[in-house]
Amino acid sequence: MKIIEKIGPVLADDDGPVIFSFEYCTPKPSHAGPEAVLDTIARMAAYGPAFSDVTWRPQPPYPENTLSLAGRMQSFPGVETNLHLTSLSMPLASIDHALATARAAGIRNVLALRGDPIEPPIAEDAFTSAIDLVRYIRATHGDYFGISVAGYPEAHPSKIPEGSDRATEEGYESDLAYLKEKVEAGADLVITQLFFDASIFLKFLDDCRRIGIKCPIVPGIMPITTYRNFKFMTETCKTRVPAEVRERVEALKGDNEALGEYGVELATAICKELVENGVRMLHFYTMNKEGPSVKVLRNLGVIAGEDAWKVTIPRQLKVREPLENGVVVAA
Repeated sequence: MKIIEKIGPVLADDDGPVIFSFEYCTPKPSHAGPEAVLDTIARMAAYGPAFSDVTWRPQPPYPENTLSLAGRMQSFPGVETNLHLTSLSMPLASIDHALATARAAGIRNVLALRGDPIEPPIAEDAFTSAIDLVRYIRATHGDYFGISVAGYPEAHPSKIPEGSDRATEEGYESDLAYLKEKVEAGADLVITQLFFDASIFLKFLDDCRRIGIKCPIVPGIMPITTYRNFKFMTETCKTRVPAEVRERVEALKGDNEALGEYGVELATAICKELVENGVRMLHFYTMNKEGPSVKVLRNLGVIAGEDAWKVTIPRQLKVREPLENGVVVAA
């Protein structure tokens, strides 16, 4: 099922529940293999996420690993897979192969991204922007796929000058205009980059509506789990970190347990402010960890108790079963 068809009616109901989704990373060969990630995905499916993302890396052997992982995810009860696909450095034949493989696995959703440049480039016939990929998917597959795109509440990192912690007004507005172009090209959902100040997302949401972007815009939430990951993500994304948050993170960087607890506390506070301001859907960057995102959702009262945590889903089960109170009923 396409994500927009699944979440649209829920978001249209002013009295409907807060809904959520999870994002997972294709594991590196040196890290825990796909079975560990699949176990995590199967367990977290018990909470009834609207969809589950899996990230993409263009360098071999990652594409085939990701396609295999995504296909297995899609076979799990309660999992609607959203496959990331990058355009930069991807040969057109590889994009065609990825989309065909996704269709064969029953995957109906793709997150179309530009991606990061790699050296040496893999292909000369690669698209250079996400909008090219959105247009290509629509041209070759019609309405089969639901297409989501990335939104940047602080503007794309390329719009943030070196030595500055924020984009110029001109850069911010041009990035908003480009996002509108991606939606008009065929995207039906926006998922945002992470942020650590709810007011940044709320302003971004208002600005998107101001220029006529009408599709759902889902905030990306990353509970801080380790200092290393925090540094990597904030530096790569050029995320603005409030002084009080940076101070707490620096004070706790030698204690992963305490830092993780603070990460849950901070993410809970951000989500609470978003929900209080009418945001009805949350997208969690799990970093392949099940605890932090689930704790935040429990703190918000979106999911309840320990019972769902104990639900197990047979790995061999291929047919989706209905949800009862948001929890998968295993056959």
